[in-house]
Amino acid sequence: MVTRQDQVTESKSSFSGVDDRSPEETAANAVVYLSGKVKKPATDVVVLSVLAGAYIAFGSIFYLVTGAGDEGLFGLSRLFSGVAFSVGLILVVIAGAELFTGDTMLVIQRVRHTLDRATMWRFWGMVYAGNFIGSLIIAILFVVAGGHWIGDGAVGLNALRVAAGKTGDPFYANFAAGILANMLVCLAIWLALAARTVPGKILAIVGPISTFVAAGFEHSIANMSIIPIGLMTKWFAGEPFWTMTASAPDAFDGLTVGWFLWSLLFVTIGNMIGGGLVGLSYWYAYLREE
Repeated sequence: MVTRQDQVTESKSSFSGVDDRSPEETAANAVVYLSGKVKKPATDVVVLSVLAGAYIAFGSIFYLVTGAGDEGLFGLSRLFSGVAFSVGLILVVIAGAELFTGDTMLVIQRVRHTLDRATMWRFWGMVYAGNFIGSLIIAILFVVAGGHWIGDGAVGLNALRVAAGKTGDPFYANFAAGILANMLVCLAIWLALAARTVPGKILAIVGPISTFVAAGFEHSIANMSIIPIGLMTKWFAGEPFWTMTASAPDAFDGLTVGWFLWSLLFVTIGNMIGGGLVGLSYWYAYLREE
């Protein structure tokens, strides 16, 4: 009979000679990584959360730029957009910042009885609010800088279409897409924890993130910048923009703040469940007490 310890030993031996961590070692590293988060001063958490929102917004902008125009190249456009968006999480992981969707894996600490419920929810609230602030700051600066005019308005039009699509989806689609997106985001972070070098971490992140973007899954923090860029383009672009892009603002009547917040609610809930599923699965496989 193969015991749990035999499986762990086999896992370690299969990684002998490889510099990166084995799955067992990665799980142990994840515990250290997660436990350090809630020990930070609240001011540090807020600052790092604002930075994470800004970093993801940079990835969102890169995603909107690469996805503008050339609609006939659907598959390649999705691929390039996914790789571009990966920049956001790479900045979060390598530079160090607090991202709500990744922090949903704190459920590992909760089930290990090393984190109380109130502290977990308070931490999540601070990070979520900070991410929202950082995302909005970059979205506003991008539109004020005229970013929506890039490509004769192609980027602004892409932002409008993407934002309208996200807010126009039914709540259950947002919920399901939120689960799938954060499963891949948390897997990207988990894989990055296995790597010991910066190039290794970057390579680990690109695959899962490109997959979720290419598949059209929903990430709450990304939507905090993408949809506001679409909304601000709709509100402030002016007649020259609509003439240049051969479109009209009434084509995006369904893109409103109310629908933005409604869709964000279900995407956020889905993200929490998706991250929790990944965290709890690896807790059960490698970290639970016998």
